[in-house]
Amino acid sequence: MAHTPEGILEQLKNRQFAPVYFLQGEEPFYIDLIADYIEEHALQEHEKGFNQVVVYGKDVDVATILLQAKRFPMMAEKQVVIVKEAQSVQDLEKEEGMRQLETYLQNPLPSTILVFCHKYKTLDGRKSLAKAVTKHAILLTTKKLYENQVPAWVNSYIKSKGRQASQQAVLMLSEYIGADLSRLANEIDKLLINLKLGQSIDERVVQDNVGISKEYNIFELQSALIARDALKANRIINYFEANPKNNPLIPNLSLLFNFFTKLLSLHTSADKSEAGIRKSLGNRAFLVKEYMQALRVFPLQRSVDIIHFIRVADLQVKGIEGGDMTDADILRELVFKILHPVPRAMASLT
Repeated sequence: MAHTPEGILEQLKNRQFAPVYFLQGEEPFYIDLIADYIEEHALQEHEKGFNQVVVYGKDVDVATILLQAKRFPMMAEKQVVIVKEAQSVQDLEKEEGMRQLETYLQNPLPSTILVFCHKYKTLDGRKSLAKAVTKHAILLTTKKLYENQVPAWVNSYIKSKGRQASQQAVLMLSEYIGADLSRLANEIDKLLINLKLGQSIDERVVQDNVGISKEYNIFELQSALIARDALKANRIINYFEANPKNNPLIPNLSLLFNFFTKLLSLHTSADKSEAGIRKSLGNRAFLVKEYMQALRVFPLQRSVDIIHFIRVADLQVKGIEGGDMTDADILRELVFKILHPVPRAMASLT
C-alpha cells in the first residue's frame, strides 16, 4: 500500500520492517534516505557480512533478485537485499519478470527485507505488477516539489534538525539552490556544522557557507534593477563573468523570471494595498517593501515586456538564438533592456 516518507521512516525507527519496499518516483531524495536508513540500521554490523546484499539493476534480472531474497539469514533474524537503480532491471516490467515478482509479493519471505530503489520513473499503473506492489508491498511514490513548495520544505528540514532559520535565509536557500532536495539537504547539513549552539540560520550564515557572494549575487542584482542602479548592476555582471561556475546564467534567469512573474501577478491583483500585497506574497511577505517599489518602477506593460526579454535571453543561453554571445553578453543585454525602456513598436521586435 502507498505510504509517506515520514510514515515509513517512523516505522523503521521503531524497527517495524516490512518484507518488501518499493520506492519509486521523480524525487530521489526520499528513496535514498529510506534505502540508506535500512542499509545502515536494519542489521547489526556483525550481521551485515553474510546477510546484506546490494545489487544494481543493470547487473541483474528479476530471477537473480528473487534468488537472493529467498535465502534464509545466517546467524541473524533478518537479511537485507537492496536493489539500487531498479528502473534498469531489464525484465522488471516484462511478462515473465512481472509474473515472478508478483508470485513472490503474494508470499514474501518474512525474514527478508527486500528494497527496490526505482528512481526517476514509476511503474506502469495499468500493468498487474503495479497493482500487486500497491497491494502487497510498502509503496512510496515521490514527486518533485513545485517551486512554491520548496521554502516550506527547507523550513521543515531545518526544524527537523532542531534549528531555526529566518525567512530571508530560507528564501535564499530555496531560490539559489532550487528544488533539488538532495543538494538542499547537503548544503543545509554543511552550514549546520558551522553554527554555534543556539545560533539560528540567517542571511549572513547562508552567504558565508553556501558560496553566495555578499555583494555580488542574483538577489543584489534584482535589488539593483529595482533601484535602477545601472552601475551596481554592471559590477555584479562583471563579477558573474569572472566567476561563471558559481553564477550559472540559467538558474539566475529562472530567479529573475520568477520575480517578474510574481510582479505581474501583483499588478493584476484586486488588492494592491500593503496588506493585500503581503498576503499575496506568502512566504515572501518580508519582501513587501521591495515588491511595492518594483510595482512603481515596472508598470504592468513594462513587466510583460521584461518577461518577454527574459524568455529571449533563455533561448540565447541555450543556443537557440544569440549566435556566439557569451553568458555575460546575454545578461548584460538583458539588464540594459530592463533598465532602458524602448518604445512598444521596437520592444515587440526584440
